[in-house]
Amino acid sequence: MTLKPLGDRVLVKPAPKEEKTSSGLYISSGAQEKPQRGEVIAVGAGKLNDKGERVAMDVHVGDEVYYGKFGGNEVKVDGEDFLLLRADDIYAIIED
Repeated sequence: MTLKPLGDRVLVKPAPKEEKTSSGLYISSGAQEKPQRGEVIAVGAGKLNDKGERVAMDVHVGDEVYYGKFGGNEVKVDGEDFLLLRADDIYAIIED
């Protein structure tokens, strides 16, 4: 199955949860925080402005991004977990 986000929505594959601390201790699954980082898998066409023109999206497929902790909706596609966010829920693109 393939998802094509509509409007200003973005499909993100969350990064794996941290299982160890920086000192090497394992974190229990109940104490692991939701990731706020992920890879953009699909992007909608963008939202319409007041004149009915499409506004280009700031993110592109393959971008690594930081997003809001409580934003978006979790979706499962072919057994994999994804997050469907509005473009406004994405705070930054990670550049190396």
